[in-house]
Amino acid sequence: MGITVLGSERAAPSSVSNEWLLRRYRDANDHQAREELVRRMHPLARHVAGQYRGGRDQEDVHAAALMGLTKAIERFDVDFGTSLVSYAYALMTGEVLRHLRDHSWAVRVPRPLRERAGAVSACVERLTATEGRSPTPGRVAAELALTLEQVLEALQVARARDAQSLDAAASTSDASQQTIGDSIGFEDVRLERAEQRADLGRLRHLLNDLDRQILFLSFVRDLPQSEIGDRLGISQMQVSRRLRAAVARLAAAASEDVEIPAAA
Repeated sequence: MGITVLGSERAAPSSVSNEWLLRRYRDANDHQAREELVRRMHPLARHVAGQYRGGRDQEDVHAAALMGLTKAIERFDVDFGTSLVSYAYALMTGEVLRHLRDHSWAVRVPRPLRERAGAVSACVERLTATEGRSPTPGRVAAELALTLEQVLEALQVARARDAQSLDAAASTSDASQQTIGDSIGFEDVRLERAEQRADLGRLRHLLNDLDRQILFLSFVRDLPQSEIGDRLGISQMQVSRRLRAAVARLAAAASEDVEIPAAA
């Protein structure tokens, strides 16, 4: 029985089994039979991929399922005694899980540590189901013949599998629509002054000791010019004049980025 053409798609009669198509592909190298197998089982691949969502790249998961389908078609033994669908389902699931194990972690983790994290997570689920309560890390360590430190490390590593966007809502019940990023960190006003401090450090040599003292007492201590004059033994007029000259000198050097000789 040959392959018939239905519309623009090559397809076999519905009475033809998957196993017949596979034999046809293997024995006669009929790639139309292989294409028909892929077409028939593509919905199963989408079903397998759809079971593993959760924010991961669904296209990559679907591609992994199709890789499993390809391997099933190439490896399945028609005389083995089971159906191609069951065999392909197992291989597609395995390929998807392998893909997620190796590529779905938000943080790159060495494979031995990923495998241990998976074993610990599976053990926690199994013990929780059988004992009716969440096991302690010590109980998991005894079950898997691991040290307590290895179990704690695996539990910590398991958190690296998924990452949450900083743009996600901080709370589903928060009407303010605040994001997670809004709740992390704060605006440090000292950062705005960092560049100013760096410029002042670079321009410090332009001032003599007296001018530096006048600037310090005026802008840091916030003292009136009369008190600054009393402390330094000069008149208020001298304080005012030297203060204006020092500020102008620094501003000119900072804006023009030129070498200005130091004050006498």
